[in-house]
Amino acid sequence: MRYSSSYSKLLKGVKVGKANFEPGSPRNTFIFLVPILVVLITFLFWYQTWFGRHLSDQEMGEYLTDTSVPHKTQHALAQLSDRMARGDASTRRWYPDIIRLAGNKEPQFRSMAAWVMGQDSRYDAFHQKLRALVDDPSPLVRSNAALGLARFGDTAGESELRAMLEPFTLGAPQAGTLEFRLKEREKVQSGDVVARISPASGVHPVDVISPLAGTIARLAAKDGGHVGASDAIAIIEPGETQVFEALRALVLIGSAESLPPVDHFAAGVPGMPARVRQQAVLTQQAIRERTSHTNSVK
Repeated sequence: MRYSSSYSKLLKGVKVGKANFEPGSPRNTFIFLVPILVVLITFLFWYQTWFGRHLSDQEMGEYLTDTSVPHKTQHALAQLSDRMARGDASTRRWYPDIIRLAGNKEPQFRSMAAWVMGQDSRYDAFHQKLRALVDDPSPLVRSNAALGLARFGDTAGESELRAMLEPFTLGAPQAGTLEFRLKEREKVQSGDVVARISPASGVHPVDVISPLAGTIARLAAKDGGHVGASDAIAIIEPGETQVFEALRALVLIGSAESLPPVDHFAAGVPGMPARVRQQAVLTQQAIRERTSHTNSVK
């Protein structure tokens, strides 16, 4: 049978196509391997950054000493916190590293170290370091230090615990033209960019970062307007976790002075889950019983 020239070319094309996709051909192998490599790389990245991955003692020591990869150091601190909470005495070998990280220049290390130190309320060196951190420039460090001090039964952080129940005023780090990135009533996480400030011409813009999680209650400055250094630009209502932890800590050391903000949450706050109100009621009772007992002793 004779074919037209165009049909013959078509058949040749089909034949070539089949040859290119035969099993074992380099192109076929490449197409097969790419999806597997993508999945494998994604899994390895997740596995290396997942805080639930168990760290060996060697990894723990390395990550606590070398802070060049922050998430690894944070991973080690998170795992130490869990082990200490379970009463694992073997963690004491790394206590000097925790104290050292509590003095690190980066606030994320200081805040995590403060939280970890609160897991062992029998270690005096932790107690003394937390007393120093409760006056830290970073709000998150101060909060975690106050929570840790409460576990020691120390009232030095009570005023900070009360502050955790109040709205936080976010100030401008420097003067310039303000441009908001978030709107009122939007949720914000610690580390989120709330706004950007453009200083004088030729200077790079500066991001205004929220140090705490919560909700933007109010924008305190005009979008596109000029703000001075330290001017208030936003009011942030505290988030659920922050409020809940502060209320739990005040059960241990709260005085009558802490009752007004506790009463506020005990009455029920829109947007806050039932567990926050329930904890506030328990905190009310604990404070009133303690102050009543103190007054009767006097």
